[in-house]
Amino acid sequence: MSVTTQPFKPQLKIPATYMRGGTSKGVFFNLADLPLDAQVAGRARDNLLLRVIGSPDPYAKHTDGMGGATSSTSKTVILSKSTVADHDVDYLFGQVAIDKPAIDWSGNCGNLTAAVGAFAISQGLVDASRIPNDGIAVVRIWQANISKTIIAHVPIVNGEVQETGDFMLDGVTFPAAEVKVEFVDPADGDGALFPTGNLVDDLNVPGVGTFKATMINAGIPTIFVNADEIGYSGTELQEAINNDEAALTRFETIRSYGALQMGLITDLEQAKTRQHTPKIAFVSPSKSYVSSSGSEVDAQSIDLCVRALSMGKLHHAMMGTAAVAIGTAAVIPGTLVNLAAGGDVQGEVVFGHPSGTLKVGAVATNETGSWQVNKVSMSRSARVLMEGNVRVPQEHI
Repeated sequence: MSVTTQPFKPQLKIPATYMRGGTSKGVFFNLADLPLDAQVAGRARDNLLLRVIGSPDPYAKHTDGMGGATSSTSKTVILSKSTVADHDVDYLFGQVAIDKPAIDWSGNCGNLTAAVGAFAISQGLVDASRIPNDGIAVVRIWQANISKTIIAHVPIVNGEVQETGDFMLDGVTFPAAEVKVEFVDPADGDGALFPTGNLVDDLNVPGVGTFKATMINAGIPTIFVNADEIGYSGTELQEAINNDEAALTRFETIRSYGALQMGLITDLEQAKTRQHTPKIAFVSPSKSYVSSSGSEVDAQSIDLCVRALSMGKLHHAMMGTAAVAIGTAAVIPGTLVNLAAGGDVQGEVVFGHPSGTLKVGAVATNETGSWQVNKVSMSRSARVLMEGNVRVPQEHI
């Protein structure tokens, strides 16, 4: 008896670049290289990117995809020539869930922002007249998820992006070239830097407790609480929290009620499909501790300690967008971040995170009775890890 089998379609072959930006990694695409049905937002695009990363993965390993099975390494970026005046490139970021068939498009990735300028230049998305033969290329980025401007200062040598250098970023093992990034007017588009109207709120979480909270929307919506109010010192490393399922559930519950109070969701069920935003972080006054790499962080070298969760887990360093929120809140008197830093922050702050320290600068004003943030800046690094094509089984998208 003969058996007729239906041959499977060959894999799709799509140009892509695997890049590190800051303390994150992601798969970068030029929009024009995607299949036509994935060049527009929707199910086809999401299914494609989920399969590229290898999600959903019940084993939480991403063995059959490009993801790294952590919030820092399960990311996708799509770039195109900008459609917005006075900008070079449109940048769209997708945070891919590990165990769910979902991509969160609600926010930016500040770390991968550091790689956007370099990728845009390599793809010819930045006009050649704006790229010096030697010096700094100023790339004007339109962050399409949140409709904001970001400026990346990309070093150029002999007309090409300079990736190697001696700049060290805590959370990244090896040195690279420094990329300065400026987040321009990073507050929410409607000007609601503090969505509740308060610098500090009482956040009531049924079954958990009531906490002082600063809820801010700069860089990314973020909920800050005091470490001591939730039973922590503020110097914890990943294993202290990520191995504690009860703690993770408690943080997610606090985050969900905070999202509700910030007006980001209308019911608690929506928080399950919006894992990327808001972030939740806890702060404490500066303390000495040993970082995840074994190096000593001296209390005298930092202004405060901050720990933040991303996609339900304590982050190994600090999300770039959360650093924007930290820098902004630090320079505004009366926020929990500002108070943890001693209350007298002049323009920039150095905070301790699980992998070490980070300095971030912010310019905020209060000319009309409400706070506005003009610009937040920090230094990151980025480099290409691999370039070529990703292969995607057509039957699975």
